[in-house]
Amino acid sequence: MATVTFVSWMVHIYTIGYMSEDPGYQRFFSYISLFTFAMLMLVMSNNLLQLFFGWEAVGVVSYLLIGFWFKNIEYSNAAKKAFIMNRIGDLGLLLGVFLMYMTFGSVNFSEVFSAASNLPQNNTAVTAICLLLFVGAMGKSAQIPLYTWLPDAMAGPTPVSALIHAATMVTAGIYMVVRSNVLYALSPDASSIVAFVGIATAFFAATIGLKQNDIKKVLAYSTVSQLGYMFVALGVGAYQTALFHVITHAFFKALLFLGAGSVIHAMSGEQDIRRMG
Repeated sequence: MATVTFVSWMVHIYTIGYMSEDPGYQRFFSYISLFTFAMLMLVMSNNLLQLFFGWEAVGVVSYLLIGFWFKNIEYSNAAKKAFIMNRIGDLGLLLGVFLMYMTFGSVNFSEVFSAASNLPQNNTAVTAICLLLFVGAMGKSAQIPLYTWLPDAMAGPTPVSALIHAATMVTAGIYMVVRSNVLYALSPDASSIVAFVGIATAFFAATIGLKQNDIKKVLAYSTVSQLGYMFVALGVGAYQTALFHVITHAFFKALLFLGAGSVIHAMSGEQDIRRMG
């Protein structure tokens, strides 16, 4: 909560100047405030159903924000791509919620965890729940193969990139896995898959990022790579470490994006780093 509200507050302040010339000024503020509300609903929920509502709400608002300049067809398409790829992950999450309810008769975190702690390791149902929840996390947190929407999502204004693609929304998947750590600890198989996907993403995205020329896309691929590192930590059971990296990444990547926005403004909208000297 502290991370989401603090970074969001700073982005709001930055936006006052950054979007001052834009005709959609009021609309933009209503969207980012709504986004902060949705993100807080996600992190404050004590059960998976309410978390799912917050999860969907951040997806909807990110669609509105990425396609904020909707008269540009390319930007609209980027927003649609983000929305549709998130739906793929959300189906996995929803199936995980259903399976959790069928297995434990509840979706409340405390009730599920106390019931699960009596089960043996690598119980099939628990492993299935963990993997389905991880599919949701892969969509939201841009892991292979569902990562391609994130670099395209740079179509939105820079404060959006800072708030959504650095600090809050893309780390929702990691937050959810950390929150469900009791289940993942019971399923070494699922944890191994999480770690392997994280390793592959961290290496792959960083490699792509080396050859990008758009200042925001470099940061976008860096974000995907950092999210991969967080999933590696989750996969090996270092949940505190993963959450610590979520918080540090929220600050340094949001600052990088806001710095990039400042550079883009100074360059009159130029985003190609080859033309920046």
